[in-house]
Amino acid sequence: MNPDTLARFSKDDLIALILAQAEVIARQTTQIEALTKRVEALTKRVEALTKRVEALAAELGKPAKTPDNSSVPPSQGHKPNREERRVKKRRGRPGAFRPLSETPDRVVEALAAACPHCDHVLCATDQSEFHAYDHIDLPPIKPVVTRVHRHRGICPCCRRGFSAPCPEGMTPGSPFGPGLAALILHLHVTQAISFERLARLMDEVFGVTISEGAIANLLARAEAPMIIAAENIAEEVRSSSVVASDETSARVKGKTWWQWVLLSSTAVYHVIADSRGAKVVIDFLQGAVPEVWVADRYAAQNGHGIERQLCLAHLLRDSQYAIDEGDTAFAPGFKLLLLRAVAIGRRRETLKDSTLVQYRTDLDRRLTKLLGQPPTTSAGCKLARAIRKCRNDLFVFVTRRDVPYTNNGCERALRPSVIFRKVTGCFRSHWGARLYAAAASVIATGRLNGKSALQAIQDVIAAPPAAVIL
Repeated sequence: MNPDTLARFSKDDLIALILAQAEVIARQTTQIEALTKRVEALTKRVEALTKRVEALAAELGKPAKTPDNSSVPPSQGHKPNREERRVKKRRGRPGAFRPLSETPDRVVEALAAACPHCDHVLCATDQSEFHAYDHIDLPPIKPVVTRVHRHRGICPCCRRGFSAPCPEGMTPGSPFGPGLAALILHLHVTQAISFERLARLMDEVFGVTISEGAIANLLARAEAPMIIAAENIAEEVRSSSVVASDETSARVKGKTWWQWVLLSSTAVYHVIADSRGAKVVIDFLQGAVPEVWVADRYAAQNGHGIERQLCLAHLLRDSQYAIDEGDTAFAPGFKLLLLRAVAIGRRRETLKDSTLVQYRTDLDRRLTKLLGQPPTTSAGCKLARAIRKCRNDLFVFVTRRDVPYTNNGCERALRPSVIFRKVTGCFRSHWGARLYAAAASVIATGRLNGKSALQAIQDVIAAPPAAVIL
Protein backbone atom coordinates (compact mmCIF):
# COMPACT_ATOMS: atom_id res chain seq x y z
CA MET A 1 0.00 0.00 0.00
CA ASN A 2 1.53 3.38 -1.06
CA PRO A 3 1.79 6.48 1.22
CA ASP A 4 -0.90 8.46 -0.67
CA THR A 5 -3.48 5.84 0.06
CA LEU A 6 -2.49 5.76 3.72
CA ALA A 7 -2.78 9.58 3.87
CA ARG A 8 -6.46 9.38 2.97
CA PHE A 9 -7.18 6.96 5.92
CA SER A 10 -8.65 8.27 9.10
CA LYS A 11 -7.07 7.68 12.46
CA ASP A 12 -9.45 4.81 13.30
CA ASP A 13 -8.82 3.17 9.93
CA LEU A 14 -5.06 3.31 10.52
CA ILE A 15 -5.45 1.77 13.98
CA ALA A 16 -7.61 -1.03 12.55
CA LEU A 17 -5.09 -1.62 9.77
CA ILE A 18 -2.17 -1.79 12.24
CA LEU A 19 -4.04 -4.24 14.50
CA ALA A 20 -4.88 -6.44 11.51
CA GLN A 21 -1.22 -6.45 10.42
CA ALA A 22 -0.12 -7.26 13.99
CA GLU A 23 -2.53 -10.20 14.09
CA VAL A 24 -1.19 -11.52 10.79
CA ILE A 25 2.38 -11.14 12.05
CA ALA A 26 1.54 -12.96 15.32
CA ARG A 27 -0.11 -15.82 13.41
CA GLN A 28 2.87 -16.14 11.08
CA THR A 29 5.25 -16.07 14.04
CA THR A 30 3.33 -18.94 15.67
CA GLN A 31 3.49 -20.91 12.43
CA ILE A 32 7.22 -20.25 12.14
CA GLU A 33 7.79 -21.45 15.72
CA ALA A 34 5.79 -24.62 15.04
CA LEU A 35 7.74 -25.26 11.85
CA THR A 36 11.00 -24.67 13.72
CA LYS A 37 10.07 -27.26 16.33
CA ARG A 38 9.04 -29.66 13.58
CA VAL A 39 12.38 -29.14 11.83
CA GLU A 40 14.24 -29.75 15.11
CA ALA A 41 12.27 -32.97 15.72
CA LEU A 42 12.92 -34.16 12.17
CA THR A 43 16.60 -33.30 12.56
CA LYS A 44 16.84 -35.38 15.72
CA ARG A 45 15.04 -38.25 14.02
CA VAL A 46 17.41 -38.06 11.06
CA GLU A 47 20.36 -38.17 13.46
CA ALA A 48 18.87 -41.19 15.26
CA LEU A 49 18.16 -42.96 11.97
CA THR A 50 21.67 -42.15 10.78
CA LYS A 51 23.11 -43.78 13.88
CA ARG A 52 20.81 -46.76 13.37
CA VAL A 53 21.93 -47.10 9.76
CA GLU A 54 25.56 -46.92 10.85
CA ALA A 55 24.91 -49.61 13.49
CA LEU A 56 23.15 -51.83 10.95
CA ALA A 57 25.98 -51.29 8.49
CA ALA A 58 28.40 -52.37 11.19
CA GLU A 59 26.26 -55.45 11.91
CA LEU A 60 26.20 -56.32 8.23
CA GLY A 61 29.97 -56.38 8.30
CA LYS A 62 30.01 -58.93 11.14
CA PRO A 63 29.94 -62.68 10.51
CA ALA A 64 26.68 -64.57 10.89
CA LYS A 65 25.98 -66.48 14.09
CA THR A 66 26.27 -70.21 13.43
CA PRO A 67 26.49 -73.35 15.61
CA ASP A 68 30.25 -73.31 15.01
CA ASN A 69 30.91 -69.81 16.39
CA SER A 70 28.07 -69.22 18.86
CA SER A 71 25.44 -70.90 21.01
CA VAL A 72 23.01 -71.22 18.10
CA PRO A 73 21.66 -74.81 18.29
CA PRO A 74 22.69 -77.18 15.49
CA SER A 75 19.05 -77.52 14.41
CA GLN A 76 19.04 -73.85 13.35
CA GLY A 77 22.26 -74.02 11.38
CA HIS A 78 22.27 -73.87 7.59
CA LYS A 79 22.94 -77.26 6.07
CA PRO A 80 24.32 -77.07 2.52
CA ASN A 81 23.24 -79.57 -0.08
CA ARG A 82 25.54 -82.54 -0.21
CA GLU A 83 27.38 -82.97 -3.45
CA GLU A 84 26.53 -85.96 -5.57
CA ARG A 85 28.96 -88.76 -4.96
CA ARG A 86 30.08 -91.23 -7.53
CA VAL A 87 28.79 -94.68 -6.72
CA LYS A 88 31.69 -97.06 -6.58
CA LYS A 89 31.30 -100.75 -6.93
CA ARG A 90 31.64 -102.34 -3.54
CA ARG A 91 34.22 -104.98 -3.03
CA GLY A 92 33.09 -108.29 -1.70
CA ARG A 93 33.22 -108.78 2.04
CA PRO A 94 31.82 -111.22 4.59
CA GLY A 95 28.15 -110.59 5.28
CA ALA A 96 26.99 -109.28 8.64
CA PHE A 97 24.24 -111.07 10.54
CA ARG A 98 22.39 -110.76 13.81
CA PRO A 99 23.87 -112.99 16.54
CA LEU A 100 21.64 -115.82 17.69
CA SER A 101 19.92 -115.48 21.03
CA GLU A 102 21.63 -117.41 23.83
CA THR A 103 18.30 -118.22 25.53
CA PRO A 104 15.56 -118.78 22.94
CA ASP A 105 12.08 -119.22 24.39
CA ARG A 106 11.42 -122.27 22.24
CA VAL A 107 13.13 -124.30 19.52
CA VAL A 108 11.31 -125.57 16.45
CA GLU A 109 12.84 -128.54 14.64
CA ALA A 110 11.94 -128.19 10.96
CA LEU A 111 12.32 -131.65 9.35
CA ALA A 112 11.84 -132.58 5.71
CA ALA A 113 9.25 -135.33 5.14
CA ALA A 114 10.64 -136.42 1.77
CA CYS A 115 13.50 -135.64 -0.58
CA PRO A 116 12.52 -132.71 -2.85
CA HIS A 117 14.35 -134.37 -5.75
CA CYS A 118 13.20 -138.03 -5.70
CA ASP A 119 10.39 -138.06 -3.10
CA HIS A 120 12.27 -140.61 -0.93
CA VAL A 121 10.78 -140.69 2.57
CA LEU A 122 13.20 -139.20 5.13
CA CYS A 123 13.57 -139.64 8.89
CA ALA A 124 15.29 -137.59 11.58
CA THR A 125 18.53 -139.61 11.37
CA ASP A 126 18.89 -138.56 7.74
CA GLN A 127 18.94 -134.86 8.72
CA SER A 128 21.71 -134.47 11.31
CA GLU A 129 22.85 -131.11 9.98
CA PHE A 130 20.78 -127.94 10.18
CA HIS A 131 20.84 -124.20 9.58
CA ALA A 132 19.84 -122.21 12.69
CA TYR A 133 18.23 -118.78 12.65
CA ASP A 134 16.03 -116.78 15.01
CA HIS A 135 12.47 -115.65 14.33
CA ILE A 136 11.54 -112.75 16.64
CA ASP A 137 8.00 -111.52 17.13
CA LEU A 138 5.75 -110.10 19.80
CA PRO A 139 2.93 -112.11 21.34
CA PRO A 140 -0.55 -110.57 21.52
CA ILE A 141 -0.35 -107.73 24.07
CA LYS A 142 -3.16 -107.72 26.59
CA PRO A 143 -3.46 -106.55 30.17
CA VAL A 144 -3.51 -108.89 33.13
CA VAL A 145 -6.76 -108.25 35.03
CA THR A 146 -6.86 -109.63 38.56
CA ARG A 147 -10.24 -109.81 40.23
CA VAL A 148 -9.93 -109.51 44.01
CA HIS A 149 -12.65 -110.99 46.25
CA ARG A 150 -12.08 -109.40 49.62
CA HIS A 151 -14.05 -111.57 51.96
CA ARG A 152 -15.78 -110.24 55.04
CA GLY A 153 -18.05 -111.56 57.72
CA ILE A 154 -18.92 -111.62 61.42
CA CYS A 155 -16.61 -113.25 63.95
CA PRO A 156 -18.41 -116.19 65.59
CA CYS A 157 -16.55 -115.45 68.84
CA CYS A 158 -16.91 -111.71 69.43
CA ARG A 159 -19.74 -111.19 66.95
CA ARG A 160 -17.95 -108.18 65.38
CA GLY A 161 -17.64 -107.53 61.65
CA PHE A 162 -14.31 -107.97 59.85
CA SER A 163 -12.82 -107.74 56.34
CA ALA A 164 -9.87 -109.65 54.92
CA PRO A 165 -6.70 -107.59 54.35
CA CYS A 166 -6.05 -106.40 50.81
CA PRO A 167 -3.46 -108.36 48.82
CA GLU A 168 -0.11 -106.61 48.71
CA GLY A 169 -0.02 -104.02 45.93
CA MET A 170 -3.74 -104.37 45.18
CA THR A 171 -5.42 -101.84 47.43
CA PRO A 172 -8.89 -100.63 46.37
CA GLY A 173 -9.24 -97.31 44.59
CA SER A 174 -7.55 -96.89 41.24
CA PRO A 175 -7.64 -100.15 39.24
CA PHE A 176 -4.29 -99.40 37.57
CA GLY A 177 -1.19 -100.99 39.06
CA PRO A 178 2.36 -99.62 39.40
CA GLY A 179 3.57 -101.38 36.24
CA LEU A 180 0.98 -99.60 34.12
CA ALA A 181 1.67 -96.29 35.90
CA ALA A 182 5.40 -96.64 35.25
CA LEU A 183 4.82 -97.37 31.56
CA ILE A 184 2.53 -94.35 31.09
CA LEU A 185 4.97 -92.05 32.92
CA HIS A 186 7.84 -93.43 30.84
CA LEU A 187 6.01 -92.86 27.54
CA HIS A 188 4.94 -89.35 28.55
CA VAL A 189 8.36 -88.17 29.78
CA THR A 190 10.83 -89.91 27.47
CA GLN A 191 8.70 -90.07 24.30
CA ALA A 192 6.78 -86.78 24.77
CA ILE A 193 3.42 -88.46 24.14
CA SER A 194 0.44 -86.29 25.06
CA PHE A 195 -2.48 -87.48 27.18
CA GLU A 196 -4.78 -87.80 24.17
CA ARG A 197 -2.29 -89.90 22.23
CA LEU A 198 -1.45 -91.91 25.36
CA ALA A 199 -5.10 -92.86 25.82
CA ARG A 200 -5.32 -93.98 22.18
CA LEU A 201 -2.00 -95.85 22.39
CA MET A 202 -3.00 -97.72 25.54
CA ASP A 203 -6.27 -98.75 23.94
CA GLU A 204 -4.99 -99.75 20.50
CA VAL A 205 -1.66 -101.35 21.48
CA PHE A 206 -2.07 -102.61 25.04
CA GLY A 207 -5.81 -103.17 25.18
CA VAL A 208 -6.28 -100.92 28.23
CA THR A 209 -9.19 -98.50 28.12
CA ILE A 210 -8.15 -95.39 30.07
CA SER A 211 -9.32 -91.78 29.83
CA GLU A 212 -7.18 -88.67 29.75
CA GLY A 213 -8.47 -87.73 33.20
CA ALA A 214 -7.45 -91.13 34.57
CA ILE A 215 -3.98 -90.66 33.07
CA ALA A 216 -3.70 -87.25 34.75
CA ASN A 217 -4.79 -88.73 38.11
CA LEU A 218 -2.37 -91.63 37.70
CA LEU A 219 0.55 -89.27 37.03
CA ALA A 220 -0.49 -87.02 39.92
CA ARG A 221 -0.29 -90.01 42.29
CA ALA A 222 3.20 -90.78 40.97
CA GLU A 223 4.40 -87.29 41.89
CA ALA A 224 4.97 -88.00 45.60
CA PRO A 225 7.37 -90.98 45.23
CA MET A 226 9.13 -89.26 42.34
CA ILE A 227 9.70 -86.11 44.43
CA ILE A 228 11.13 -88.22 47.27
CA ALA A 229 13.51 -89.97 44.89
CA ALA A 230 14.51 -86.66 43.30
CA GLU A 231 15.33 -85.19 46.72
CA ASN A 232 17.64 -88.14 47.40
CA ILE A 233 19.32 -87.44 44.07
CA ALA A 234 19.66 -83.73 44.93
CA GLU A 235 21.37 -84.62 48.20
CA GLU A 236 23.83 -86.84 46.33
CA VAL A 237 24.67 -84.01 43.92
CA ARG A 238 25.05 -81.51 46.78
CA SER A 239 27.57 -83.75 48.53
CA SER A 240 29.76 -84.10 45.42
CA SER A 241 33.08 -82.33 45.14
CA VAL A 242 32.53 -81.44 41.47
CA VAL A 243 29.15 -80.12 40.30
CA ALA A 244 28.18 -78.92 36.82
CA SER A 245 25.11 -76.86 35.93
CA ASP A 246 23.26 -75.40 32.97
CA GLU A 247 19.76 -74.14 32.16
CA THR A 248 17.26 -73.87 29.33
CA SER A 249 13.89 -72.23 28.95
CA ALA A 250 10.59 -73.97 29.75
CA ARG A 251 6.95 -72.94 29.42
CA VAL A 252 4.69 -73.41 32.44
CA LYS A 253 1.05 -72.31 32.21
CA GLY A 254 1.84 -69.93 29.35
CA LYS A 255 4.80 -68.25 31.06
CA THR A 256 8.54 -68.57 30.54
CA TRP A 257 10.23 -70.55 33.30
CA TRP A 258 13.67 -72.17 33.40
CA GLN A 259 14.74 -75.77 33.68
CA TRP A 260 18.03 -76.20 35.52
CA VAL A 261 20.18 -79.31 35.56
CA LEU A 262 22.80 -79.90 38.24
CA LEU A 263 24.87 -83.03 37.99
CA SER A 264 27.82 -84.93 39.38
CA SER A 265 29.54 -88.05 38.13
CA THR A 266 26.91 -90.27 39.83
CA ALA A 267 23.64 -88.30 39.85
CA VAL A 268 21.64 -85.85 37.71
CA TYR A 269 19.09 -83.48 39.24
CA HIS A 270 16.55 -81.38 37.32
CA VAL A 271 14.49 -78.51 38.71
CA ILE A 272 12.02 -76.22 36.92
CA ALA A 273 11.77 -72.73 38.45
CA ASP A 274 10.35 -69.35 37.51
CA SER A 275 13.78 -67.71 37.72
CA ARG A 276 17.06 -67.84 35.83
CA GLY A 277 18.92 -66.12 38.66
CA ALA A 278 21.52 -67.45 41.05
CA LYS A 279 18.83 -67.85 43.73
CA VAL A 280 17.82 -71.18 42.16
CA VAL A 281 21.32 -72.59 42.63
CA ILE A 282 21.67 -71.10 46.12
CA ASP A 283 18.38 -72.68 47.22
CA PHE A 284 19.47 -76.01 45.77
CA LEU A 285 22.87 -76.06 47.48
CA GLN A 286 21.40 -75.31 50.96
CA GLY A 287 24.74 -74.00 52.16
CA ALA A 288 26.93 -76.65 50.51
CA VAL A 289 30.03 -75.41 48.67
CA PRO A 290 31.50 -77.82 46.08
CA GLU A 291 35.22 -77.78 45.42
CA VAL A 292 34.76 -77.07 41.69
CA TRP A 293 31.77 -75.66 39.81
CA VAL A 294 31.62 -76.39 36.06
CA ALA A 295 29.53 -74.00 33.95
CA ASP A 296 29.56 -71.40 31.19
CA ARG A 297 30.22 -67.67 31.68
CA TYR A 298 26.62 -66.81 32.64
CA ALA A 299 26.82 -64.64 35.78
CA ALA A 300 24.25 -66.69 37.74
CA GLN A 301 26.57 -69.71 37.45
CA ASN A 302 29.45 -67.96 39.21
CA GLY A 303 30.46 -68.03 42.86
CA HIS A 304 28.91 -71.35 43.90
CA GLY A 305 32.13 -73.36 44.30
CA ILE A 306 35.58 -72.80 45.71
CA GLU A 307 36.86 -72.85 42.13
CA ARG A 308 35.12 -72.60 38.77
CA GLN A 309 35.92 -74.41 35.54
CA LEU A 310 34.58 -72.70 32.44
CA CYS A 311 33.30 -74.74 29.52
CA LEU A 312 36.05 -74.66 26.89
CA ALA A 313 33.58 -75.62 24.14
CA HIS A 314 31.77 -72.30 24.65
CA LEU A 315 35.06 -70.40 24.57
CA LEU A 316 36.13 -72.17 21.38
CA ARG A 317 32.94 -70.99 19.68
CA ASP A 318 33.47 -67.44 20.97
CA SER A 319 37.03 -67.39 19.66
CA GLN A 320 35.87 -68.73 16.29
CA TYR A 321 33.35 -65.88 16.02
CA ALA A 322 36.12 -63.34 16.67
CA ILE A 323 38.22 -65.04 14.00
CA ASP A 324 35.30 -64.93 11.55
CA GLU A 325 34.99 -61.19 12.24
CA GLY A 326 38.61 -60.74 11.22
CA ASP A 327 40.64 -60.71 14.44
CA THR A 328 44.21 -61.74 13.67
CA ALA A 329 45.91 -61.01 16.98
CA PHE A 330 44.22 -62.55 20.03
CA ALA A 331 41.48 -64.94 18.90
CA PRO A 332 43.53 -67.28 16.64
CA GLY A 333 46.20 -67.81 19.28
CA PHE A 334 43.60 -68.21 22.02
CA LYS A 335 41.78 -70.88 20.02
CA LEU A 336 45.02 -72.83 19.53
CA LEU A 337 45.72 -72.51 23.25
CA LEU A 338 42.28 -73.95 24.11
CA LEU A 339 42.78 -76.83 21.68
CA ARG A 340 46.15 -77.53 23.30
CA ALA A 341 44.49 -77.58 26.73
CA VAL A 342 41.77 -79.97 25.49
CA ALA A 343 44.44 -82.29 24.07
CA ILE A 344 46.15 -82.32 27.48
CA GLY A 345 42.84 -83.04 29.18
CA ARG A 346 42.28 -86.08 26.97
CA ARG A 347 45.66 -87.49 28.06
CA ARG A 348 45.35 -86.76 31.78
CA GLU A 349 45.00 -90.39 32.81
CA THR A 350 48.38 -91.28 31.30
CA LEU A 351 50.30 -88.31 32.71
CA LYS A 352 51.95 -87.82 36.09
CA ASP A 353 50.73 -85.17 38.53
CA SER A 354 54.03 -83.28 38.26
CA THR A 355 53.71 -83.23 34.46
CA LEU A 356 50.18 -81.83 34.70
CA VAL A 357 51.39 -79.06 37.00
CA GLN A 358 54.05 -78.12 34.45
CA TYR A 359 51.45 -78.16 31.67
CA ARG A 360 49.16 -75.80 33.59
CA THR A 361 52.03 -73.40 34.31
CA ASP A 362 52.89 -73.40 30.62
CA LEU A 363 49.27 -72.74 29.64
CA ASP A 364 49.05 -69.79 32.03
CA ARG A 365 52.30 -68.38 30.66
CA ARG A 366 51.07 -68.67 27.08
CA LEU A 367 47.77 -67.01 28.03
CA THR A 368 49.59 -64.06 29.63
CA LYS A 369 51.56 -63.56 26.43
CA LEU A 370 48.37 -63.69 24.33
CA LEU A 371 46.58 -61.14 26.50
CA GLY A 372 49.42 -58.71 25.81
CA GLN A 373 48.51 -58.62 22.12
CA PRO A 374 45.78 -56.04 21.32
CA PRO A 375 42.89 -57.57 19.30
CA THR A 376 42.03 -56.08 15.93
CA THR A 377 38.20 -56.35 16.03
CA SER A 378 35.39 -55.52 18.46
CA ALA A 379 34.58 -59.20 19.03
CA GLY A 380 38.24 -59.89 19.76
CA CYS A 381 38.38 -56.99 22.25
CA LYS A 382 35.20 -58.23 23.95
CA LEU A 383 36.59 -61.75 24.23
CA ALA A 384 39.95 -60.56 25.58
CA ARG A 385 38.25 -58.40 28.25
CA ALA A 386 36.17 -61.36 29.37
CA ILE A 387 39.18 -63.69 29.53
CA ARG A 388 41.14 -61.22 31.65
CA LYS A 389 38.36 -61.36 34.25
CA CYS A 390 38.11 -65.17 34.36
CA ARG A 391 41.58 -66.38 33.38
CA ASN A 392 41.91 -68.39 36.61
CA ASP A 393 38.82 -70.43 35.62
CA LEU A 394 40.18 -71.83 32.35
CA PHE A 395 42.63 -74.59 33.26
CA VAL A 396 41.45 -75.97 36.62
CA PHE A 397 40.79 -79.34 34.96
CA VAL A 398 44.46 -79.80 34.02
CA THR A 399 45.49 -80.65 37.58
CA ARG A 400 42.07 -81.96 38.67
CA ARG A 401 41.44 -85.26 36.90
CA ASP A 402 37.84 -85.40 38.15
CA VAL A 403 36.91 -82.07 36.52
CA PRO A 404 35.65 -82.06 32.89
CA TYR A 405 36.92 -79.41 30.50
CA THR A 406 33.50 -78.87 28.90
CA ASN A 407 29.94 -78.65 30.16
CA ASN A 408 28.64 -81.05 27.53
CA GLY A 409 27.31 -83.39 30.21
CA CYS A 410 24.71 -80.78 31.22
CA GLU A 411 23.84 -80.00 27.61
CA ARG A 412 23.26 -83.69 26.89
CA ALA A 413 21.12 -83.95 30.03
CA LEU A 414 18.95 -81.02 28.86
CA ARG A 415 18.56 -82.16 25.25
CA PRO A 416 15.58 -84.52 25.95
CA SER A 417 13.82 -81.69 27.76
CA VAL A 418 14.31 -79.35 24.80
CA ILE A 419 12.77 -81.98 22.52
CA PHE A 420 9.90 -82.46 25.00
CA ARG A 421 9.27 -78.69 25.00
CA LYS A 422 9.22 -78.52 21.21
CA VAL A 423 6.83 -81.46 20.91
CA THR A 424 4.39 -80.66 23.73
CA GLY A 425 4.65 -76.87 23.81
CA CYS A 426 4.42 -76.33 27.54
CA PHE A 427 3.33 -77.65 30.92
CA ARG A 428 -0.29 -76.84 31.70
CA SER A 429 0.13 -77.09 35.48
CA HIS A 430 2.78 -76.55 38.12
CA TRP A 431 2.52 -80.12 39.37
CA GLY A 432 3.11 -81.36 35.84
CA ALA A 433 6.38 -79.40 35.68
CA ARG A 434 7.43 -80.73 39.11
CA LEU A 435 6.64 -84.31 38.09
CA TYR A 436 8.56 -83.99 34.83
CA ALA A 437 11.65 -82.58 36.58
CA ALA A 438 11.57 -85.34 39.19
CA ALA A 439 11.05 -88.06 36.57
CA ALA A 440 13.88 -86.66 34.43
CA SER A 441 16.14 -86.78 37.50
CA VAL A 442 15.20 -90.40 38.23
CA ILE A 443 15.65 -91.50 34.61
CA ALA A 444 19.00 -89.75 34.07
CA THR A 445 20.43 -90.99 37.37
CA GLY A 446 19.14 -94.50 36.70
CA ARG A 447 20.92 -94.58 33.35
CA LEU A 448 24.17 -93.60 35.06
CA ASN A 449 23.66 -96.72 37.19
CA GLY A 450 22.92 -99.02 34.27
CA LYS A 451 19.11 -98.94 34.45
CA SER A 452 16.70 -98.35 31.62
CA ALA A 453 14.23 -95.48 31.91
CA LEU A 454 11.31 -97.83 32.52
CA GLN A 455 13.18 -99.84 35.15
CA ALA A 456 14.26 -96.69 37.03
CA ILE A 457 10.64 -95.45 37.16
CA GLN A 458 9.31 -98.86 38.20
CA ASP A 459 11.80 -99.10 41.06
CA VAL A 460 10.57 -95.77 42.43
CA ILE A 461 6.82 -96.26 41.96
CA ALA A 462 6.71 -99.84 43.20
CA ALA A 463 8.93 -99.24 46.26
CA PRO A 464 7.51 -98.19 49.64
CA PRO A 465 7.94 -94.44 50.29
CA ALA A 466 10.70 -95.01 52.86
CA ALA A 467 12.67 -97.30 50.57
CA VAL A 468 13.06 -95.08 47.50
CA ILE A 469 16.78 -95.35 46.75
CA LEU A 470 18.45 -95.12 43.36
